[in-house]
Parts: sequence; structure tokens; C-alpha cells
Amino acid sequence: MIAEETTAEAVARALRAACPPEVAVATLDARVSRDGLVGFEHAATRGMIERRRREFTGGRLAARAAMAALGVAPGAVPMGRDRAPVWPGGVLGSITHSAAVCAAAVARRGAVLAIGIDVEADRPLPPALVAVCCGPAERDWLERQPAAERGRLAMLIFSAKESAYKCQYPLSGALLGYHDLEILPDRARGGFTARFGIAAGPFAPGFRLGGRFGFAAGQVVTVATLPA
Repeated sequence: MIAEETTAEAVARALRAACPPEVAVATLDARVSRDGLVGFEHAATRGMIERRRREFTGGRLAARAAMAALGVAPGAVPMGRDRAPVWPGGVLGSITHSAAVCAAAVARRGAVLAIGIDVEADRPLPPALVAVCCGPAERDWLERQPAAERGRLAMLIFSAKESAYKCQYPLSGALLGYHDLEILPDRARGGFTARFGIAAGPFAPGFRLGGRFGFAAGQVVTVATLPA
């Protein structure tokens, strides 16, 4: 009898399909409490509610599993003052979680310049958030899609912006707003571009960051990557 694929396994498969081959991926069930934080990771959890502590721990354990899959000695990934992950020397990566899954993607420095990942529940983005998240061009694109799919595709745009933000931040340090990045999805190839509306560190207005997306086990998965 073949075991049914878990949500975490399905999301890992979707992430691997969306990531470059130089990137290792690992996922864990976000609903399971675990121990295993090391070093300065413990300091970040002070005052966290149980759910947030569970997600934080799952993300760090997934990061170490991805490092091991990459053939790198797993190390601590503390949280910086800006709340971004601080990666061990020689690697870079991205961590995300939804209510169901914690996930991490890790690469050796030099294999890619930057990566950002995001996982969200595959459900419609609340209408009140569409105007907050989506600019005029994105709303025009949504209007051209089948009406029954627009809410889910708005969630895809939201997730793609999260991935693109995480990808650019280590290089720019820029705290971008939702309308500072314009997402142009390509449903036929499962990809998207994130176009910068403003200058951000090394990124000029109009710069396009590439990404890919997928759907798996009730989750939408997005990955933005800057190749080396």
C-alpha cells in the first residue's frame, strides 16, 4: 500500500519544482510542536505565543534539514534586529510558513545571488486586501481572468510579492510596500516577474525579478530567485 502524500511532502515537491537545481528545500508540518532550537535562536522566541513559537521552530528545523540536504553542516539561523534570518557563513536562504507547513530553501553563496520563498493557503485573498496588495495593472490582469478564479489569483499575487520582497531585501535593505512591486503572472508557464516601481539598493525602477509558482495540497507556493 502506497502511503498518501502529506501536505508538507506535497509542498516540498512544489517548491523543488519552482526552485533552481542549486537550491535545497525542506518542509515540516507547522501544526506539530517540536524542540531543537540552538544558540541564539532561543532568544528570538521569548514572549512568543505557542503558535508562533511552533512556526519559528519548524522553520529553523526545516532550514537545517535543507542545509544537510545541500551537504552543508547545519547551523543556527537566529533572527536579526530586522527580524530577517541570519544565515551561517557560506549559505543563504529563505524561510516561510503557512498554518499548515513550515518550509525553507537554502543554497550555497555564489550558486544564486538571492532567493525568497512563500507558502500561503490556497484560498481567495479577502476583497478588502486586494486594493491594499494589488496595483492598477494587477487589478486589470485579475479582471481578465475567469471570475471564479480571481480571488485565488489575487492570493497568488500577494504570495509572489512576499517572495520577491524576501529575495531583494538582503541585497537592498529596502522596506518595500506592496505597490512598490508589480507582479506580472504567466499562468501558461507557472512563472511571474516582479517589476520594481522604485529604486531599491542595486535595483533600478523597472528592474524585473523572476519567479515561479505552483499549487499543492491546498497551498500556493511562490519562489523568487536572482541567479548568480
